Amino acid sequence: MHTILVLGGYGFFGSRISQALAANEGIRLLIGGRNIAQAQSAVSKLELSSSQAIAIDAHAANLSERLVELKVNTLIHTAGPFQNQDYSVALAAISAGVNYIDLADGRDFVAGIEQLDSLARERGVFVTSGASSLPALSSAVVDRYLLRFKRLETIRHGIGSGARAPGLATMQGVFGYCGKPYTRLQAGHWQTVYGWLDLQHYHFPKPVGARFLGSCDVPDLVLFPRRYQDVQTVTFHAGFASASAHLFVWGASQCVRLGIIPSLSSFVTPLHWISQWLEPFISDKGAMFVAMEGVGIDDQPLKLEWHLVAAQNHGPYIPCGAAIALATKLARGDQLPSGAMPCMGILTVEDYLAALHGFDIRELPA
Repeated sequence: MHTILVLGGYGFFGSRISQALAANEGIRLLIGGRNIAQAQSAVSKLELSSSQAIAIDAHAANLSERLVELKVNTLIHTAGPFQNQDYSVALAAISAGVNYIDLADGRDFVAGIEQLDSLARERGVFVTSGASSLPALSSAVVDRYLLRFKRLETIRHGIGSGARAPGLATMQGVFGYCGKPYTRLQAGHWQTVYGWLDLQHYHFPKPVGARFLGSCDVPDLVLFPRRYQDVQTVTFHAGFASASAHLFVWGASQCVRLGIIPSLSSFVTPLHWISQWLEPFISDKGAMFVAMEGVGIDDQPLKLEWHLVAAQNHGPYIPCGAAIALATKLARGDQLPSGAMPCMGILTVEDYLAALHGFDIRELPA
């Protein structure tokens, strides 16, 4: 059996990944983290003898030795936020000869994983970062439609969430850059924008409808210009199911930009609690879009728009799709490339969505 350790396997995304992988008879699943009680509780809910709870510290000095002792084949790292982490977990996995997958959404973290490429190649292991909606799914969508373009010039994409509040670590990562400056490619030039500002009103397909969206700092902003050479503009926006909640974050981000408050980091815990309390009163539907513009193969202007719509609060399963799909491939013996890379060009849209089968998630192709 292929042994997979999910670090943070009892957390918001980790528990969903663990639930999906536990049903695979070819996988011996280890649910690990510093809180053994939570790990044991997660295992008991699965009611499968092939799953085991492990007390393990992702940043312990002896992590590599532990991975060898546990006979781990693949490590899935879900214990964020990743914005301020180093690559110690990935290096421990490489040293132990273990494949590594993470759900990182930090721009520099995901793009920088390539610095481990030579080490991963030497050990013959597969190492990837950003195995999530961005850039794994977003790039797969662009790759699918790329051949329709003679020249792809603009990629605009975004996510409107449902009611289900993400984990505290995810909110810490997201709110950490509210009102903070970052750069994105706009009309061929790198321009400075500010987190959760640049307010837009986007109309998703029914039943989601119109949502407020704000600009977000994500790995795609730096990775897409590298991958798609003709692209002149790449933007990403995200928003909440509640218009009032989004406008509150937008206003608070303005205060950060103006220096009225230093950051929103100290407000994350109460905001997380409020988000959870409000869940029953907010739409359980969310969606993702990828819009591409350029010149078609017939030399005429071409614009394509792809959507993914989720209901019944199944949206939080979407970021888990890449890790589930990759782990499934590794468990059945598929050959994935040795080396370290952002999670692009590895999964197709079909691969990704197959991992989400059974959930109320539907694709609206371009």
